[in-house]
Amino acid sequence: MQLKGKVALVTGGSRGIGKAIASTFAGEGATTFICGRKQESLDQAAQEIGQHVIPLACHVGKPEELKRLVDKITAEHGRIDILVNNAATNVAQGQCLTFDDGQFDKMIEVNLKSTFRLIRLVAPGMCARGSGSIINISSIAGLRPQFEGLMYSTTKAALIMMTKCYALELGPKGVRVNAIAPGLIQTVLSEYYWKDRERLAERLKAQPIKHLGQPEEIAEIALMLASDKASYLTGQVITVDGGAMVA
Repeated sequence: MQLKGKVALVTGGSRGIGKAIASTFAGEGATTFICGRKQESLDQAAQEIGQHVIPLACHVGKPEELKRLVDKITAEHGRIDILVNNAATNVAQGQCLTFDDGQFDKMIEVNLKSTFRLIRLVAPGMCARGSGSIINISSIAGLRPQFEGLMYSTTKAALIMMTKCYALELGPKGVRVNAIAPGLIQTVLSEYYWKDRERLAERLKAQPIKHLGQPEEIAEIALMLASDKASYLTGQVITVDGGAMVA
């Protein structure tokens, strides 16, 4: 029960990495709020996970909904101890010269501004209490350019720098800020890379660990970062990719 008595918020918590993190946090005793656009999907995820999970619909790209979300949680539970910025989109996959302003703005709105806005809403309370953990889910695409993934790589790289800047300023106030950079993980967002057997085999051939990453493997790292066991760790980007970046 490493997170007993803690209150956590996980964005994009109805499936994939977000759902796995919420399940792990709840299993360790945290009251865990999950948010996403569709209440029905959130309700189903909460039912599957079990106790300690509370589903609240929220479009992370809309600032008024984010404020309503944080206000509701703090009104009912007094605080948010752990924030996981996991929600992301990839509506701009393709050749870099084909993207338009709408795709650019959408990627920035969801992948970056949602994190900026949520931290602005949640971090002041953490600073006032002198404790808190913020975990941003980036990607190895933010460390190495993803082919035909200009905007995804750009936003994930920017998220890494945001993580370091927040860590630098908020650390003296007791708030730790870290990022996780997953490699290929079996989620809906990455199914292009693993549903095709030949494409998957090619990816696994290029990494030392020869299995497809699972959301639970990211969740265990998030648990470590959220817990007091990581009290001396901030401003870091933990790469969880089966060794793909060193191959």
